[in-house]
Amino acid sequence: MNPKLVKLIKIVLPLILGVFLIWYSIHSATPEERQKTLEYILQADPKWIILSLTMGILSHLSRAYRWKFLLEPLGYSIKVSNSFMALMIGYLANLGIPRSGEILRGGTISTYEGIPFKKAFGTIISERVIDLLMLLLIIGITLLFQSEYLLTYLQEKIASPFIYLAVLGGLLFAGIIFLRIIKTSKNSFLAKLRDFGNGILEGVKTITNIKQKGAFIFHTALIWILYVAMFYVIKFTIPETASLSLGPILATFVAGSFAMTFTNGGIGAFPVAIAAILLLFDIDKPSGEAFGWILWGSQTAINIIIGALSFLFLPIINRER
Repeated sequence: MNPKLVKLIKIVLPLILGVFLIWYSIHSATPEERQKTLEYILQADPKWIILSLTMGILSHLSRAYRWKFLLEPLGYSIKVSNSFMALMIGYLANLGIPRSGEILRGGTISTYEGIPFKKAFGTIISERVIDLLMLLLIIGITLLFQSEYLLTYLQEKIASPFIYLAVLGGLLFAGIIFLRIIKTSKNSFLAKLRDFGNGILEGVKTITNIKQKGAFIFHTALIWILYVAMFYVIKFTIPETASLSLGPILATFVAGSFAMTFTNGGIGAFPVAIAAILLLFDIDKPSGEAFGWILWGSQTAINIIIGALSFLFLPIINRER
């Protein structure tokens, strides 16, 4: 298949899925449910939304600052302002083209801080590894809090885990074979690919060479505590969800985290996933979807605004470069 066509499909398909989920959510609801959802959104208390947004921005700042610790072992010291704006530009890019944000973030910091792209990108991969571990930790905690409800949801919405294990095993085997071929090949293209991969690996290895490990762990914990807190305070915007305990909120966090990977920035999928989880806790669909739309809409809006401003101000602030 034409590579350009494959790339286009990867961009367009998640967007189509997101639009379809929005249509399905609206179409499957009764007029009364649609009206109730809209009323909840319009009547949401702004102070809780502002608090959630503040936590979101603080988590981004913490992530931008933490990036310094991964780059220091490579011999680079970056401005936090550049790190933050590169991060927000990446978030903005992900809304249009899934997974492009990490590449754009690495390219941006490479341009303005003079860091080789492959090394900067390697540290971003390191972050993703850490993010995965933190998400798995939260999933484990959630299972302890709400194992019965969450397992019911996963069984209903996700195919058998054995399928995923089989696919993962197949990909792992293919990856090992591919790495062996690259390691010994004299082909010029594969040699360049090997060199690029070594640069990324050098960036990934910075996890073990971090000098300020205590500060790195602190910011990692802070980022994810703020993520969960963003969800927690939004519950107060909806009367039906205001009394939810931490367990159900953690369950919605897990569902929302997975939903963000299905479509461009979670469009459509995020509120649907939140509503589906909250149904397990006797929260009706209008309330659950309003919860999802308030959280997703506010965080997405602020990411768009700050991301766009970062595009504008980054070259101005670094005009001497």
